[in-house]
Amino acid sequence: MKKIRRVKKNLRYTDALQAVERSHTEVEQQLGTSLEENEQLLKTVFQKCSDLVFHKVPTKDRGTMLAVYVDGLVDSWHLDEIVLKPLLYEGVPQGLERVQSVAELVRNESVAVGQTKTVTMTSELVLEVMRGGVALLADGSAEVLVIGLQAWEKRSLQEPVTESVIRGPREGFIENIRTNTSLLRRRIKSPRLKMETLTIGELSQTSVVVTYIEGIVSESLVQEVHRRLSDIQIDGVLESGYLEEMIEDKPFSPFPQMQYTERPDVVVGNLLEGRVAVLVDGTPNALLMPLTIWGAMHANEDYYERWMMVSLVRLIRILFLGIALLLPSLYVAITTYHQEMLPTNLLLSIAGARENSPFPALIEALIMEVTFEALREAGVRLPKPVGQAVSIVGALVIGQAAVDAAIVSAPLVIVVSITGIASFTIPRYNLSIAIRLMRFPMIFLAGTLGLFGITLGLLGLLIHLSSLRSFGTPYLYPVAPLTIESLRDVFIRAPWWSLNVRPRLTGYNDPVRIPEGQYPSPENESGKPKS
Repeated sequence: MKKIRRVKKNLRYTDALQAVERSHTEVEQQLGTSLEENEQLLKTVFQKCSDLVFHKVPTKDRGTMLAVYVDGLVDSWHLDEIVLKPLLYEGVPQGLERVQSVAELVRNESVAVGQTKTVTMTSELVLEVMRGGVALLADGSAEVLVIGLQAWEKRSLQEPVTESVIRGPREGFIENIRTNTSLLRRRIKSPRLKMETLTIGELSQTSVVVTYIEGIVSESLVQEVHRRLSDIQIDGVLESGYLEEMIEDKPFSPFPQMQYTERPDVVVGNLLEGRVAVLVDGTPNALLMPLTIWGAMHANEDYYERWMMVSLVRLIRILFLGIALLLPSLYVAITTYHQEMLPTNLLLSIAGARENSPFPALIEALIMEVTFEALREAGVRLPKPVGQAVSIVGALVIGQAAVDAAIVSAPLVIVVSITGIASFTIPRYNLSIAIRLMRFPMIFLAGTLGLFGITLGLLGLLIHLSSLRSFGTPYLYPVAPLTIESLRDVFIRAPWWSLNVRPRLTGYNDPVRIPEGQYPSPENESGKPKS
C-alpha cells in the first residue's frame, strides 16, 4: 500500500510538472499576425481569470483592435477618453510610409500617453498586463502596443506608526514603490542618486529597487547587493523581510544585519553616508545595508536635536541596553551564589521578601520573564486601544497577584519591570528582540554558574559580535576595528559642523561632507553681532 501511495504521489507530482511546463511553453510563444489566434492564445493563458477584460474596439477604416487589461489595475477614465474614443471615432491615420507597424502608428498618431512600449513575446505581454498595462492588438501585426495606464487604490502618505516622530518629517513610505522612490528623489535632487530595478519572484514578479548615491557608495557593495538579490529563486516576495533573510551574512545570528525603516529621511541620511537601500513593491519598509550595532542604537531624532541632549540620551540608551540584557541574570546570580556582595540591610530585605516563595530565583525569573513577554506580545497583536490596556493592567494585576500569592518575590517584580522598560529604550525593534532573546540564556548561565556563567556568556556574545559582518562591514565598527575619527558619531554625537567626514568603511570614495572651516561664528572678537 505504501508503494502504491508513493507511485500515485509521484504521478501527481509529474502531472503537476507537466502542467507547469505546458503553461510556460504557452507563455514563451512568439505572437502571430492573426488577431483571432493571438486572442485565443491569451484566453488560454488567462483562463479562469475573471478579472481579465478582452475588449474589442471597432476602429475607423482599420478593422477591429483588441484591448486586454486587468480590471482594477487600470485607470478606466483615461482608458476610455485617451485610448478607446480616439480609436473608435477618429480611427488610425494612414499614409505614413516610414511607419512599419500598426502599433507604432497608434503610438505616434492616436494615443496621447507618455508610457508606451511594444512587445512581441507572449511572456512580455502577460507580464506587462499583470503590471497594469493595457495591451492593444491589431490584426496583421505581430507587435503589441502596451500603454501604461496603471491606477489602483493606495494609502495616502501618513506618519509612520512603528517609528514615532518627535522632530522631523512626518511622512512615511507606503506600499507603492513609485511613490516611495519619488519621496527619495524629492530629497536628493541629483542625477547621482541611482535607482536600479530588479524583478524577484516567479509568480509575484515583485519590483525591487536598489538605490544608492554614485560617487559616495562603494561599487563593490553595490555589486554584492545585486549579486545576492539576483541569486534569489522564490515563487513570491510579499515583504522586504523575505529578502532580508535570504541575503544576510549570518542567517543563524539573532542580531539584525540590516536596518528596516518606513522613513524617507532615514533612508536619505544613510545614503549620504555611503550605504545602499532596497525598496520592495507592496511594503512600506525599506532595507538599509550595511548595519552596525551602534547604528541600530541611533534614533531618527538624534540628527535633528541639539548635539548635547542627543549625546546624553545616547549614553542613557547604552546603559539601559546593558540593563535589559544583564539585570535579571545579575539578580539571579547574586541572590543565589554571591549574597556577600549585597549590603546587609538590602540582603535582609530581599531574604525577607523571598521567605515565602516556593521557587528558587532562577525559576522565579523565568516565570516572570515569560509572563512579561506574553503580555507584551498580546499588547502588540490586539487592537491598539485594547492592547495598551491589556499590557498595562495585565502587568499590574498579575504582578501584584503573584506577589500576594507568594509565587514570586516583590524585588524580582521590580527587576523584571525595570528590564522591560530598559528594552523599550532600544530604538530598533529587531535589535530589541535580539536582546530579549539573549536574556534567557544569560539567566540560565547565572542560575547554574553565577557570575562566572555571566562572564562566559558575555565573552561568547563578544566573540560572536566581533566575528559578525554585514555586507563585509564589521558589526562593531568603528569600535572594533578602532577608528578614532568615526567615534564622533557612536557613543555621542558631535556637532554637525565637526562631522565633516563620512564613515571610512562606507563613504571612503567621497569622504568629505563639510569643507574645513565651517564653524559657527555668530559674533566677532568685539562681541558685536556681524552685520
